[in-house]
Amino acid sequence: MILGIDFGGTKVALATADATGAPLRRVRLETRAEGGAEQVVRRALDAAHRLVAETPGTLTAVGVSTFGVVRDGRVRLAPNVPGWEDLPLPDLVSGGLGVPVRVDNDVNAATAAEARWGRLAGVGTGVYVNLGTGLGAGLVVGGRVVPGAHGAAGEIGYLLRRPGEPGCAQGRAPLEEYASGSGLAARASALLGEPVTAAGLFARRDEPRAAALLDDTAAALGMAVANLATTLDPERVVLGGGMAAEPSLLPAIRATVARAVPFPPEVVTARFVDDAALIGAIALAGGGA
Repeated sequence: MILGIDFGGTKVALATADATGAPLRRVRLETRAEGGAEQVVRRALDAAHRLVAETPGTLTAVGVSTFGVVRDGRVRLAPNVPGWEDLPLPDLVSGGLGVPVRVDNDVNAATAAEARWGRLAGVGTGVYVNLGTGLGAGLVVGGRVVPGAHGAAGEIGYLLRRPGEPGCAQGRAPLEEYASGSGLAARASALLGEPVTAAGLFARRDEPRAAALLDDTAAALGMAVANLATTLDPERVVLGGGMAAEPSLLPAIRATVARAVPFPPEVVTARFVDDAALIGAIALAGGGA
């Protein structure tokens, strides 16, 4: 059997799978109340041992997805979770389970899931875009996920929206702060004078101020996707994450891509939504993408 582990900001999801990648058993741990990164990893490893013991077969490989960027055996660009920055996650998991481990960021893992079993299967050049609490993209070339020189390919949350604005060096992620689920919620709360989630804002689309904010966000996301498509010239763009399910976003992004890209790709929603990164971790364990 193989094992997938997805480390999220508030939970850890684990699943064993057979050689084809079909999940066998799953478990989920809440981590919000935990005291530190290494404690979260220890609890995940304890849960992994129990899950493996309950699953028939012998564990041969582990795939791990995590927020941040994995480079030189450590997690980088994870400032929002105490203790996760510079964590030697691959060694901790490999040492704790005693089998080979492949680790990648959660968006690349989700991209691997779509490339192996989802809407990017059989696609030579493609893009996966995660529209969720954060923003990120995975790039597929030759049917494989491209990590980039530093493992940071597709970190579109750091894209600048206008010349001269504070960027990564100042600890900012301009596009993510503006157009991600968390960024949209923050802007909506300030505009409407009350706490509003991104989902709550979409539910209030009939209100003029909410509609204007949503249209502006769709335009910003459409521009980012169109710029990605112009740069990479993909056959298909797949939209995943919680916001991708909102009915108004897909046609708006499609329209921008059709208008702006010389050879517009097909734009579709992902096969995997809620468990994309976990399925991606299984794909990593199985050697996919």
